[in-house]
Amino acid sequence: MAKKNGKASRGEVNLSRYVDPFRVDGSREFHLKFHKTDEKGGLDKDTAKDLLDASRLRLRALQETLYAHDRWSLLLIFQGMDAAGKDSAIEHVMSGVNPQGCQVFSFKQPSTKELDHDFMWRSMIALPERGRIGIFNRSYYEEMLVVRVHPEILAQEKIPQRLVTKNVWQERFEDVSNIERYLTRNGTVVLKFFLHVSKEEQRKRFLERLDEPSKNWKFSLADVKERALWDRYYAAYQEVLRHTSSSYAPWYVVPADHKWFSRLVISSTIVSTLEKLGLSYPTKSEASPSELKKAQVALEKEGPPRRKAVSTKRTAKAVSKVVPRPPLPKEIADTVGGAKPAASNGQRS
Repeated sequence: MAKKNGKASRGEVNLSRYVDPFRVDGSREFHLKFHKTDEKGGLDKDTAKDLLDASRLRLRALQETLYAHDRWSLLLIFQGMDAAGKDSAIEHVMSGVNPQGCQVFSFKQPSTKELDHDFMWRSMIALPERGRIGIFNRSYYEEMLVVRVHPEILAQEKIPQRLVTKNVWQERFEDVSNIERYLTRNGTVVLKFFLHVSKEEQRKRFLERLDEPSKNWKFSLADVKERALWDRYYAAYQEVLRHTSSSYAPWYVVPADHKWFSRLVISSTIVSTLEKLGLSYPTKSEASPSELKKAQVALEKEGPPRRKAVSTKRTAKAVSKVVPRPPLPKEIADTVGGAKPAASNGQRS
């Protein structure tokens, strides 16, 4: 990392340290108990927020390119215990993304119509189109979590009885893994986030919802009933993560006791994944160069003469000479890679 006058020059922030430790891709045996819920990555809250801000700016630019590139799509799946922070993570991480290129679906208890189809049906019709980011707040994985903890629900799904055997859960693991492989082979990148919150932190968040009248609506008596089944849910998640993690559709076990850190992990994972796709803006128009020229001439004839377009690179360079850029936070500066030498006047180039 290049420095001059004690300042770090601007460059790419290395996000891998907030991604790789939490990736589960089936390459080794998985045990949920070995994953901490209170990990902070050596950061404090303010530094993590600075990193998240930088990551969100990069995500916004990548999402615009994804939309224009119109080849890939991105599916983000969020799972976790009640009060793990799924809603707020989606809100904070995706806050800068253009709504035209992002779709969010929250899957609740299946409707009568949905129960007349296979358990994947409602998810399949909600998959993101090319160029878009699709977000599933809970997903088809509920069929291997809630339904497994409450097996009586399985009877409501109208599956022929002889097909519901002792192997039903293993069969569902195989089914969703095969579908995720199919999606990735057709250009949909699948990222799955398990927000790993501790039982004690869940208790605190439930109490916060009860203490603050403005948050009472978030609390349900069913939350307490489900909390009593914590161990069964924990075991169900253990099995899901163990059997459906893969290189093509990995899970990320995100420490969720500190929301500010979980948001950074999620944002960093999305950004680093999109950066590997080789996205670019289209370089060709449907119209030929001569047709574009004719359109330009026709539009110019309609009004007064206009100034020639100024290069955005030249404009940015001129602005940088007038408005000094603020120094980077220390943590960001320490993780900057591929930086250029600072300008001799003390400003970053």
